Amino acid sequence: MTIKTLHITNSYHPASGGIRTFYNALLDAANRHRRFVRIVVPGAETAVEEAGEFGRIYYVAAPRVPVLDSRYRWMLPHAYAWPYDSPLRRILAAERPDLVEVCDKFWLLYLSGVLRRKWIPGVPVPVIVGLTCERLDDNMATYISAGAVARRICERYMRSCYVPRFDFHIAASDYIAAEVRRLLPERLRGRLNVCPMGVDFEAFGKIPERSILRQELLRRVGGGEKTVLLLYAGRLSKEKNLLVLPPVLAKLAVPAGLDYRLIVAGDGPFAGELRNALERSAPGRSLLLGHCRREELPTLYHAADVFLHPNPREPFGIAPLEAMAAGLPLVAPASGGILTYANRENAWLVENTPAAFAEAVASIYSQHWLHRRKTEKARKTAEEFSWTHITANYFQLYDQLHERAVQEGFGSESATPTSVAEAHASEAGLFV
Repeated sequence: MTIKTLHITNSYHPASGGIRTFYNALLDAANRHRRFVRIVVPGAETAVEEAGEFGRIYYVAAPRVPVLDSRYRWMLPHAYAWPYDSPLRRILAAERPDLVEVCDKFWLLYLSGVLRRKWIPGVPVPVIVGLTCERLDDNMATYISAGAVARRICERYMRSCYVPRFDFHIAASDYIAAEVRRLLPERLRGRLNVCPMGVDFEAFGKIPERSILRQELLRRVGGGEKTVLLLYAGRLSKEKNLLVLPPVLAKLAVPAGLDYRLIVAGDGPFAGELRNALERSAPGRSLLLGHCRREELPTLYHAADVFLHPNPREPFGIAPLEAMAAGLPLVAPASGGILTYANRENAWLVENTPAAFAEAVASIYSQHWLHRRKTEKARKTAEEFSWTHITANYFQLYDQLHERAVQEGFGSESATPTSVAEAHASEAGLFV
């Protein structure tokens, strides 16, 4: 019997990045594999969106995040812990999932205790999994402090509040897993699994006609025939180390036969600061496109010449992997979660300094044979991380975790419907 999985996160809004991309890929795969997948995310209003025959997205009305990035919303603990007729409690009671995956370190992790104590009537105790897609210690260092006191607070929170609450943990990279692994209590040894994210290789690997968009970008950024278009794509936030980009562009502006210009695709709370820094360091040599729809990105990648990814603490990094799929040379720091797929054979990995970035970019067009060899290997690597393979890996892992839980005597009250018709009937009129 195929299990039903329910995935809940606050890291999701219409223009969000990696986690949204992953769950959308999982929904697509649910219909290929004919297995029930439910995604629960915050929204402006409570609603249901069918995603094919086997997938479904629930939006739960939630307030906006008041700090850092107000595009996100928070489902808070009272939405599931307090005994009242809330949409989230109704979803859990109607769906009765076999496995619940929580991707949140602050507001949703307490759902594990609510489910284990059966505080929501009619909901069998599922297998409860924590999906970790970023490191709390890195975020603490970026937004609060990198000092010893801050590190101890972060470690204590992870050790006491987060790590022990789940039956199993999944991390999207070894880099992310390292923070969880050293804090696992004895009973959770062997219950941490690393399962990487992926890339839509079919979309990004296809080589489209790029001349029209490229000419438009060159016109808007003030380039010409000798212009090399550098591209950064991703969320514009402080932890992305974006202030490396302005001095890189300034160093490349020194006359050397080629004309380097920067295209930035993305939006976020750091957009204004990045724009000002670029204008100070290399006036008139950059273009901020704002948020780009996901379906626009493959053509954009193929219109550019080099992809810059400046974050030395990237948890995983779907955008650099997309660049590799598109055959775009990747220049990035030799650290963090991108080492899951990037190495010196398929990318230009450098020290986290403007000088190192600029030197690597300049070398790409002075060594054509190396450019060709690395990008060919990059495309082959990206193909191995196709969502087709990665989502199959996740489904296999969910099945293994559920089977292990049943064998060990917990999470065995399966409530998965035996047919699609039964599944739809059981949740009919949920928000009426």
